[in-house]
Amino acid sequence: MSRSRLSLIFALTLAATAPGSLQAFCGFYVGRADTKLFNKASKVVLVRDGDRTVLTMSNDFEGEAKDFALVVPVPTFLERGQINVGNQASLDHLDAYSAPRLVEYWDEDPCNVRRYERMMPAGAPPPVQSARAKDLGVKIEAQYTVGEYDIVILSADQSDGLETWLIENGYKIPSGATGVLGSYIKQKMRFFVAKVNLAEQKKLGVQLLRPLQIAFESPKFMLPIRLGTVNANGPQELFVFALTKNGRVETTNYRTVKLPTDTDVPLFVKDDFSRFYRDMFAQQVKKEEMHVVFQEYAWDMAWCDPCAAQPLSAGELHQLGVFWVGDEAAGQTQGRARPAPPGGGAVNVFVTRLHLRYDADHFPEDLVFQTTGDRTNFQGRYILRHPWTGSGDCAQANAYRKNLAVRQQTEAETLAKLTGWEIEDIYKKMGGKPSASVGGSKTNPSAKWWENLFGNK
Repeated sequence: MSRSRLSLIFALTLAATAPGSLQAFCGFYVGRADTKLFNKASKVVLVRDGDRTVLTMSNDFEGEAKDFALVVPVPTFLERGQINVGNQASLDHLDAYSAPRLVEYWDEDPCNVRRYERMMPAGAPPPVQSARAKDLGVKIEAQYTVGEYDIVILSADQSDGLETWLIENGYKIPSGATGVLGSYIKQKMRFFVAKVNLAEQKKLGVQLLRPLQIAFESPKFMLPIRLGTVNANGPQELFVFALTKNGRVETTNYRTVKLPTDTDVPLFVKDDFSRFYRDMFAQQVKKEEMHVVFQEYAWDMAWCDPCAAQPLSAGELHQLGVFWVGDEAAGQTQGRARPAPPGGGAVNVFVTRLHLRYDADHFPEDLVFQTTGDRTNFQGRYILRHPWTGSGDCAQANAYRKNLAVRQQTEAETLAKLTGWEIEDIYKKMGGKPSASVGGSKTNPSAKWWENLFGNK
């Protein structure tokens, strides 16, 4: 959509060492691919346990605050105490913690290798009904002011009446939304509608719109996204951060696919990791014909390896709606990383990061989720390996030099396959196509034997 956009979102392993590596799993973290790399990126935190859900919606709205509108289909009535203004810093920390990461290793001397092998209080005045709303078949079930937002909970008999009411009351919704609204009305869903109260925003001194949170109970575990595609001017990015007690979250009506990971890439990617990740993700979307949801991270929140950011404190998790983290624990651990308890221990929060690029043609249905018991750790992880440049003359060193060019050529070919980049451009950035040394210098595998003998280069 243009600068004034309508956000339509239902908000809210420990792997083996890579082949050939003789070091510990973690490596040295040197970069991450967080949500800031993508335009039109919406972020949703989805906390789920049983039928209880807490959803945090981060607004990607651009434009004047007076033009902001958020319409979210919800499966149940929401009281004032079930609506809260969230903490953007905690959401950003979760994004950083779970982001795909770049790590680097340095090859060791092959002659001397060591082998290792709470819910919010309720209460609100009764809503004011208008004759016009009644005529349009719209029922105003509740009205609240929460922080800088004016909130209305609506139900409706028909979609065209609801659309008319929204437009007449200053909500800039996309034209042609009637059909999608009607499908939610048939499902007996209500509508959580928000806009900015400019007077409250000024009083609070809030410049950027803060995330909105809602908490409710429902057997429905889904994320309505169709309203956001009605007149969008291209595909959009959606990141879902699902926090559960049990394990990984996946979609049931679309395939959930793990992003390519544990892949060696050429060293120059360190200076161009953002472009690498954007192009790699676009290539995977193209490969899957934009019909899948990608898993970028799945991990026990008690620890990380390597850490793109430290694990969230219990206090931050509580701010994001993890209601089984108690207030006492939140106060004790606020602001510092927790030690890793055995098997996840007292923390007991498993995070799944899902990423999709979507539009109306490729994602005609809302997302439906399920929680699994799978606690296998997974992360999007890309690896730089710095060659050993020593002068050792053991059999292992000679074999290492012969295999190095093959390894580097494989890295280049893998990079081309992942990103769609031209292989010749990759070789150029690597300083030329790798070539194996035959009887060459131990310190410079590409040198020819006679250059060292006569000094003629």
